[in-house]
Amino acid sequence: MKILIIGLGSMGKRRIRNLQKLGYSEILGFDIQKTRRNESTKKYKIRTYDNVLDAISQKPKAIIISTPPDLHLKYALLAIKYNIDFFMELNHSSKHVKQIIKKMKGKKLLAAPSCTMQYHPVVLELQKILEKNIIGKILQIHHYNGQNLASWHPWENYKTFFVSKKETGGAKELVPFELNWIVHLFSKIKSVSSNVEKISDLDVNIDDIYQIHTHFKNGIIGNLIFDVIANPSFRETKLIGKNGVVLCDFKNGIIKINTGKKWKIKKLKMGKTASGYTGNTPSDSIYETEMKNFLLSVKRKQKYPFDLKADLEILTILDAIELSAKKDKTIIIKKN
Repeated sequence: MKILIIGLGSMGKRRIRNLQKLGYSEILGFDIQKTRRNESTKKYKIRTYDNVLDAISQKPKAIIISTPPDLHLKYALLAIKYNIDFFMELNHSSKHVKQIIKKMKGKKLLAAPSCTMQYHPVVLELQKILEKNIIGKILQIHHYNGQNLASWHPWENYKTFFVSKKETGGAKELVPFELNWIVHLFSKIKSVSSNVEKISDLDVNIDDIYQIHTHFKNGIIGNLIFDVIANPSFRETKLIGKNGVVLCDFKNGIIKINTGKKWKIKKLKMGKTASGYTGNTPSDSIYETEMKNFLLSVKRKQKYPFDLKADLEILTILDAIELSAKKDKTIIIKKN
């Protein structure tokens, strides 16, 4: 299967590694930056192109869009125009996803938005705990993800890539990344009340903290905080249930359960994080699983677990969070 990766930055290179680990060798790459093309050719032995139409002319079976989020729409529309199944990294814009949905109408193409965290070992273990009803009905969720901006790409200045731009800032990026698995495990969200602002001295014009109070449709109360300030970085979740408590340490893969007597501790196998990454960056293995499922879906051997409609629901929550902060009031999530 011939696969085209659009965007050969950090995520694009990760996807090359994922595909090669999965046994795919016919990998094409496109990037406007010559240094990235040369690096990918030298390091991974793939063919690269400086013109996306030249790459598409090679008739790839699938396209992986690994550009900054504000460019996803441009390349998704190209994939649709040329009738090629495509995968997108994390989206930020509900308006862009609405446009993609509109263009997809009547097409039999696969459009696969990223849902990386659904494959995280802690999330998979939490799903088992919920299915077994170990701590009874969930009453509260407290989740915190603090990922210091400088730890995202330690090899480059954080001011040089998309996390430093107002519309695609790092803290904003964390919100749909985490909401994806939270909504998947617990419930859709009916309302949010939030505070979004910049409180640090980071030398970029972005909001660096999102504090969100949520009401889920099934009655759960949630308190979610995402920031790009914490150093060292960490990601933790507390679940308060009718019959007990679950504590999750995503970074170290530790889950603690207490139903009123003593703590039961489980250490999960987390896999290796790619060389050079620090902070909360997950292991490459969960990205490999995501790619495996996407390509099985391209072959029509299974259904991809996350679609444009579900992606739009997540981004509608993000819109409501930002609107709540702007208007200083609770926002009811509207159906699309």
